[in-house]
Amino acid sequence: MTQQSFTATPLAPIRGFAWMLAALVALGPLAIDAYLPAIPMMAEHFDTSLHQIELTLSLFLLGFAAGQLFGGPFSDRHGRRLTILIGLSLFMLGSLITAFGTQVEMLWLGRLLQAFGGGMGVVNTMAMVRDRYSGQESAQVLSQIVTILMIAPLAAPFIGSFLLLFADWRAIFLFLFTYAVILLLVLRRHLPETQNQAQVSMVNPVKRYLGVLKSRPALAFLFSVAMANAGMFAFITGSPGVYMGYFGASEQLYPFLFGANIVTLTLANQLNIRLLRRYSAKRILAFGQLIQIIMGICMVVSLIWLPLELWALVPLVMLFIGMQGLIVANGMSSATDFFPHSAATATALISASGFTLGAVSGALVGFIGDGSPLAMVGIMAACPIVGFGLRSWLQRQVIPS
Repeated sequence: MTQQSFTATPLAPIRGFAWMLAALVALGPLAIDAYLPAIPMMAEHFDTSLHQIELTLSLFLLGFAAGQLFGGPFSDRHGRRLTILIGLSLFMLGSLITAFGTQVEMLWLGRLLQAFGGGMGVVNTMAMVRDRYSGQESAQVLSQIVTILMIAPLAAPFIGSFLLLFADWRAIFLFLFTYAVILLLVLRRHLPETQNQAQVSMVNPVKRYLGVLKSRPALAFLFSVAMANAGMFAFITGSPGVYMGYFGASEQLYPFLFGANIVTLTLANQLNIRLLRRYSAKRILAFGQLIQIIMGICMVVSLIWLPLELWALVPLVMLFIGMQGLIVANGMSSATDFFPHSAATATALISASGFTLGAVSGALVGFIGDGSPLAMVGIMAACPIVGFGLRSWLQRQVIPS
């Protein structure tokens, strides 16, 4: 596959384009975060351990990755709209199976199906942006989408807690079903196909994925995004135990501590949009990785050599998570620039890698955790170091220093 930069032809704007794509991407954080407050209730309902219910999170991440890996080539072959509509339909079916499951195994099945469908739909977001924009403009549009998207992870824990005041845990999955139904109807009516006939790829999906994997410049950005996401999911998995279990924060305070990260993430996305007017996406990405490394080291050092308190940990985590706003959008746009005719395939591989490594990092937090924050902050610190190191090494292989 030829590695080249591609400049999209200017096209007429689509009304509400960023809002519709942001609502589509919101499926992921809503499905991940909204049911977290209900996990103890679900364990009690099914008379099983918390671990059996927490397993649904790892299964969701793996299913989401699989949906993206399948949906990327399917979208490049059959179009964005069809892939999105099929994905939303599967998400709806998985939500119903989860809501009305009578055994914990039904939860696993429903979450896998829900995740697979969500992954199929979400993978088209970056592809649709790539269909219409390129380079710096692509990164700016993606940052706008991510800024809008930040409402979802901020609101999700509050939505779940609010629904539990009036109903049981099933109401959360019925809410997700309803959200998907409304989204399907809106996108079917208002979101046009962005892929033109010249972009349709008839190449075998395996060959398309191999084409991405053979591109060292693309791999450099793939690892940057994937390791950043792995660090974030280590926090998502470990934060309930660290904030509430170790530091004793209340269940009412936890959503605010969790939501504080969305504030810095939103501000970083706004900063990214402005920085892209003066600096390259690659340079901004490197800056974001360096800040994450510094914050990760500070967390580990503070925990080992100082009496780390909650008030000191929260700001460090906020800056760490906030740097996702400088890394993900720029990494995705930089990587997909090399694949103008297989944007969804490239996006799928990058995003699926992040969710897969996120499932691994989250599982490691639970496996090696001893009740202290060390496992969480240690893995969070290691992820950007690995991502930065791999990016630097791969880029040197292309352009020797």
